[in-house]
Amino acid sequence: MGKIVLYMWMSLDGFIAGPDDGPDQGLGIGGERLHDFLNLEGLDPAQGWTDDEVGAAVMADAMRTGAVLTGRKTFEYAGQWNGDHHDGVPIIVLTHSPPAGPPLGHARYVTDVAEAAAQAKAAAGDRDVLLHGASAAQACLRAGVLDEMSLQVVPVLLGQGRRLFDDLPPELVELELVHSLDGPGMVHLRYRVRSAGEL
Repeated sequence: MGKIVLYMWMSLDGFIAGPDDGPDQGLGIGGERLHDFLNLEGLDPAQGWTDDEVGAAVMADAMRTGAVLTGRKTFEYAGQWNGDHHDGVPIIVLTHSPPAGPPLGHARYVTDVAEAAAQAKAAAGDRDVLLHGASAAQACLRAGVLDEMSLQVVPVLLGQGRRLFDDLPPELVELELVHSLDGPGMVHLRYRVRSAGEL
């Protein structure tokens, strides 16, 4: 069975979105800077997401995942990805309370973190699960179901906005560096979350 892996692009000061993020401005004011490396002309992976070979390898890794686990806010701010994040893989949306209407496409709402993680892993089979969203990442980290983090650190200070690790409880979380890659204008870091039994 695959792993649950958080893929996140963040500023050096820990922000994944600028201030005033919302449905019409998913990455907030200035947050688009975190994704400047993408080739936004059509977003066709066959044509290449980016001219940066290292960034392209990270994107290709993310797109090989067999399911998406995301928080509801991220899901809604992204326009529900029009029902298909990539290649028709199932999308599990973690939420406190499901809305009245069904989600688009291959998505379904789940209210329990452990159940959402189990459904995403089962749906992904032997492939990894792509995890999106700060709140969902924090919930998975607290529940002990987050296996790895692929963090792309962009050399910019946003100063304010939404931080990836805000409001975590004051408990030590140990990480093991799996690998690091230097790309043009960005450092790619992959960490394994160590369990309490490994400390």
